[in-house]
Amino acid sequence: MGRWGDEEDEEDEGEKISNPECPMTAVAPLGETPRPHCLPNDGSCSTWGDPKTALPPPCPMPKTQLLLYLIPIIGFFPSLWTLYRRRGSREQLAISRLSIALALTWLLGYLLLATGAATSDFFTLRLFILNSFLTSSYFLVSVWLIFRLIQGKSGRLPGFTTLAERVIGKYLS
Repeated sequence: MGRWGDEEDEEDEGEKISNPECPMTAVAPLGETPRPHCLPNDGSCSTWGDPKTALPPPCPMPKTQLLLYLIPIIGFFPSLWTLYRRRGSREQLAISRLSIALALTWLLGYLLLATGAATSDFFTLRLFILNSFLTSSYFLVSVWLIFRLIQGKSGRLPGFTTLAERVIGKYLS
């Protein structure tokens, strides 16, 4: 027996459900209760579920919310809010931690290099150039992670994600 929506029913006269990955559709076959379209997995996805646990079935997370977390500088605030509320899927929390770690690392490096450039007479230009490389790298890494999420790949950075989960997870999760 396949997943729900893989087989044809007699009631719907041979029509299959359009999205087999999310069995809830906006239009239900005759004789059934209308089902809401698939929403984020925040407990309000549907009224359907296992009667023993009374939890709705898991629905896929919209990518737009994950992409919002990875927007340079701006994504820091929704990421912080997600971790502060301690609500969200495992993927949301991991991307939020990574976004916050990237933003704080960039901010710390930016402030240190700018302070060094302001107080140094000899290394001023070199520190400003390093500062621009750091800022460009932060933006490029963020855009690269956004493209990886769009492609359906993992939003992890080797080493940095582990650091983010250890440090940020310790204080905000």
